[in-house]
Amino acid sequence: MKIIVDAFGGDNAPLAPIQGAADAHHAYGVDIILTGDEEKIRSVAAENGIDLSDITIAHAPDVFTNDDQPSTIRSKAKANTSMAVGLTMLKSGEGDAFVSAGNSGALGAGAMFLVKRIKGIQRVAFAPVMPNLNGYFMLIDSGVNTDVRPKALQQFALMGSIYMNKVMGFDNPRVGLANVGTEEHKGDPLRQETYVLLKDTPGINFVGNVEGRDIPLDGCDVVVCDGFTGNMILKTYEGVAIALMKKIKGVFTKNLKTKLAAAMVLGEMKELKKSMDADEVGGAPVLGCAKPVFKAHGSANAKTIKNAVRVTAEYVKGDVIGCITEALANIADTEEDA
Repeated sequence: MKIIVDAFGGDNAPLAPIQGAADAHHAYGVDIILTGDEEKIRSVAAENGIDLSDITIAHAPDVFTNDDQPSTIRSKAKANTSMAVGLTMLKSGEGDAFVSAGNSGALGAGAMFLVKRIKGIQRVAFAPVMPNLNGYFMLIDSGVNTDVRPKALQQFALMGSIYMNKVMGFDNPRVGLANVGTEEHKGDPLRQETYVLLKDTPGINFVGNVEGRDIPLDGCDVVVCDGFTGNMILKTYEGVAIALMKKIKGVFTKNLKTKLAAAMVLGEMKELKKSMDADEVGGAPVLGCAKPVFKAHGSANAKTIKNAVRVTAEYVKGDVIGCITEALANIADTEEDA
């Protein structure tokens, strides 16, 4: 299996992607192709003692920055960026998957227009897996599509359910629709129409509407929403988690008594911090893309990239795209029968 990694995507590039990709190669036995300026990649690797002897480098002299307009990823001017080169290689079959911590909008646009969508899929979607009270849940979409129709949300539900089953190991994942109330009639026309659609969708375990407060309390395994709502949930979730961890740290460092208490529960606190750490999950799939594309967060470190490669490999092994294609066919057959 060959996984292409954008060596110049993210705030900590190129060191973090290079180190993380090398670590993943040695830990999981996957072949790695790094895209980016070859001279700089080799220089950084040499300075940090990273062995690249078994890793291929695809030279890409330019970088797609966060200030660049996402839509320009398709342009001739950006064709030699590490992201565009990686996506083009994926499209042409030179690798099995692509991982980047670079510009989110550009990656979404590139996945849709360079790599293309699965036949029948209306929109691709970012689908991060996040911690909740008892484990993890998926949020789909978390920012690509701010304006969608019920059919797209139905497809998000299908794709999210398949991913959580095949990659995360959830048996019959519970699918919920993010809404302002649990009753079937709640929400705007988009939510109301989507509810009716999801209720009759074969292949998913739809549990109804889920309110914002129930998401962190394990209300469901896949939270379905438009990208505007999803991004608000995502950023609020991250902010609350950061604030809460800072407050807990403040309590435990307040005085000698609390410091002694902290020492007694140090192991448990480390486990709590680990359970809330996005680096443990690694990357979010761009679901709906015709080939596997994964997004690591912009501040990704080597550990993040290593884990992103791991979940990407599981995605490929689980034939998630093949399963999505089959599920779409089942929906089409059901609609025709109706």
